[in-house]
Amino acid sequence: MTAPKPHIGETLLRRAHTPETSSQLFIERIKQKPLYLRPTSPTPADNRDRRRHYRLQKKSYFLRKQKPRPLSAREKRAAGIYNLPKDECKYAVFKGLHAMWVEYMREILDVNARKLEELNVTALSHGSKLVSADFHGAEVEVVRSRCAGRVGVKGIVVRDTKFTFVVVTEGDEVKTLPKEQTIFRFRVPLPASDEDVMDVTAGADARANSDNKKELTFELHGSQFQNRPVDRANKKFKWRNVDYL
Repeated sequence: MTAPKPHIGETLLRRAHTPETSSQLFIERIKQKPLYLRPTSPTPADNRDRRRHYRLQKKSYFLRKQKPRPLSAREKRAAGIYNLPKDECKYAVFKGLHAMWVEYMREILDVNARKLEELNVTALSHGSKLVSADFHGAEVEVVRSRCAGRVGVKGIVVRDTKFTFVVVTEGDEVKTLPKEQTIFRFRVPLPASDEDVMDVTAGADARANSDNKKELTFELHGSQFQNRPVDRANKKFKWRNVDYL
């Protein structure tokens, strides 16, 4: 059996060093030295996965910095955002909303108990304020309509759209009233003056005075009011001819 040939590195070290030194250098510098290998080159599939991973990371970072997209009209209808639950459409539930709306209209019209004598509400002075007002909570009554069956319908507005008023009547019925060629009437009760403040000891006389409480009565032409509440905020008051009267 032939002996194995010595390593070429060990042979070269023996030419320059002593046997002990050459043996030590061979063990430390060559035999026990780790060999670092370059990793295998990536395949085209690996490159494609790496690019896809980088693209997804970049997209996720971009989406985190963006605001959520608002829902479209179709998505809102599908989600039922504007649907009114039947068990909550009660006239008594929305009476509190109507009381808040009355205070809101008094503030818009600048009406208070101290200025009742100087009060003068006209189309020129308050027309722009009434046009831009919000009517959610107003108690409206149909006084004229192209459909005679809608005349006399009265209720609190729970939804004000561009072309309709959705109201809840005293019988807890939800009705949709179109604005086109319809005249609505609504009233704003005036605050009690110092002379009309009801006394607890007055009895029946005080109740009679409360029934005769003063109020402002307005008529709203729906054909001239076909705008969304958010669009009416900056709308200017303009005189227009009413052809259907």
